[in-house]
Amino acid sequence: TEEVLNGLVIVSLALGQQYSSLGSQPILCGSIPGLVPKQLRFCRNYIEIMPSVAEGVKLGIQECQHQFRGRRWNCTTIKDNLAIFGPVLDKATRESAFVHAIASAGVAFAVTRSCAEGTSTMCGCDSHHKGPPGEGWKWGGCSEDAEFGVLVSREFADARENRPDARSAMNRHNNEAGRTTILDHMHLRCKCHGLSGSCEVKTCWWAQPDFRMLGDYLKDKYDSASEMVVEKHRESRGWVETLRVKYAFFKHPTERDLVYYEGSPNFCEPNPETGSFGTRDRVCNVSSHGIEGCDLLCCGRGHNTRTEKRKEKCHCIFHWCCYVSCQECVRVYDVHTCK
Repeated sequence: TEEVLNGLVIVSLALGQQYSSLGSQPILCGSIPGLVPKQLRFCRNYIEIMPSVAEGVKLGIQECQHQFRGRRWNCTTIKDNLAIFGPVLDKATRESAFVHAIASAGVAFAVTRSCAEGTSTMCGCDSHHKGPPGEGWKWGGCSEDAEFGVLVSREFADARENRPDARSAMNRHNNEAGRTTILDHMHLRCKCHGLSGSCEVKTCWWAQPDFRMLGDYLKDKYDSASEMVVEKHRESRGWVETLRVKYAFFKHPTERDLVYYEGSPNFCEPNPETGSFGTRDRVCNVSSHGIEGCDLLCCGRGHNTRTEKRKEKCHCIFHWCCYVSCQECVRVYDVHTCK
């Protein structure tokens, strides 16, 4: 997937292979495949931050692959394909909900970080400090302007979701849920100043959380995503589709929850129509009873076991001063893969 991740991945989750060296060559907005007119205007007006947009989607894809590494659907991307997840995102499933949320969060996160690092002339630190300094500390450093990053993500990602149908409504909701996660988890980061390491004065600034924490949070939202049903309404502009919670006795989803309205395939067998690669030959955990265990991951088909020899450093000794010497040991492991 590295070739895919290095490309310019637009937030519609398509890519142009000709942009594998994005950042080192000028971007020609008109040559990027799949941009709608509003995105094309955005690209031309904010050309400086387009590399950060691409980096943000790359970050989101990598986090998706980490969060789902032990599940039947493991966020697999397809090389040399404009739709890098294949048909799996064609359906309005909870997997699609997570991908849109994490990608939109990734864009906001990467743009915010890039601005704080001073890589763009059109943005920088957040000068609107929230509240007076507390006792024993003062404002300092570079507060990250997450509001600007969220604005960029909203303007670019949601530009594609302007249709009056249920899928656009779902994508807009999940995009915003991903971005809201960043704003909800901004926190003070502080640094001490003083003689001999004392903390006579602390300077503090607003910082984004680690992206892994955001991924963990959105993964929890995936597990508790709200199932919706589609309703059609006649309005002056024509038929408009909206979403309503399917089960009235469940709480209505908030703006921070993920929503979907189509069931997911079981991803056990390969199916080109649904984008399922199946789980044959996937490594499973024989001692686990969870989804990554051989029983569930292999869908009841059983598993094969083989032994594998690996060279590892062992018997390491620290020498004064200052290096470590190690021996090389060969260890044998059992590797279990799905039939």
